[in-house]
Amino acid sequence: MTVHFIGAGPGAADLLTLRGRDLIAACPVCLYAGSLVPEGVLAHCPEGARIVNTAPLSLDEIMAEISAAHAQGQDVARLHSGDVSIWSAMGEQLRRLRALDIPYTVTPGVPSFAAAAAALGAELTLPELAQSLVLTRTPGRASRMPEGESLSAFAATGATLAIHLSIQNLAQVVADLVPHYGPDCAVAVVWRASWPDQRIIRGTLSTIEAQIAGSMERTALILVGHALAAEGFAESALYAPDYDRRFRPQSADSIYKDSRE
Repeated sequence: MTVHFIGAGPGAADLLTLRGRDLIAACPVCLYAGSLVPEGVLAHCPEGARIVNTAPLSLDEIMAEISAAHAQGQDVARLHSGDVSIWSAMGEQLRRLRALDIPYTVTPGVPSFAAAAAALGAELTLPELAQSLVLTRTPGRASRMPEGESLSAFAATGATLAIHLSIQNLAQVVADLVPHYGPDCAVAVVWRASWPDQRIIRGTLSTIEAQIAGSMERTALILVGHALAAEGFAESALYAPDYDRRFRPQSADSIYKDSRE
């Protein structure tokens, strides 16, 4: 018996890895976070599978479901939205599984920031503007921020920021970022990225509060950075005709001259 933690993607039922789909289809028990995982993903469950929405359950109750499946030798598909490596509460479940000596696997999923960037048609890292992406959030009831992990600290780097779970703190987000990015820095808020009712609002740090005006909550992702609206950025050297690279040596003296043989 194995518990398979599976990233179910950001919302669209077809933004699911083939591995994730096949594992779901092979498990007689499926535990899913019903508040965020689309029901379309559950269509891959085998006929007669026990399907449990964990949204109203406590951690103890979730572990009880897993323990019951373990006692019956039944594999479990444990679905979390987006990718399970961030803000999924997977870590505490894995700790308990290790204590119980119950085997598990982890299958990554499409994260919400990637779905949001796709919806925007944007590359979040552009030459000479931003070569880093910071995934972060603001303090909330469920989790405090460790000392040192502040928006101001991340903003000081000039990186593109993907700010999760923070639309309710938009005013504070703007106040923390304006001193570092300036009031005209581009902002995009993507609500329910990849879902049928997806919404996108583009603006700047000086306009975004009025544009949102309380119209979005919970699953909205805030993207901030100069790369979001840039047009005059430099092109990457990677595809420049004179760039010496392994698959396109530029001279007989290239260190890559024998790499294509």
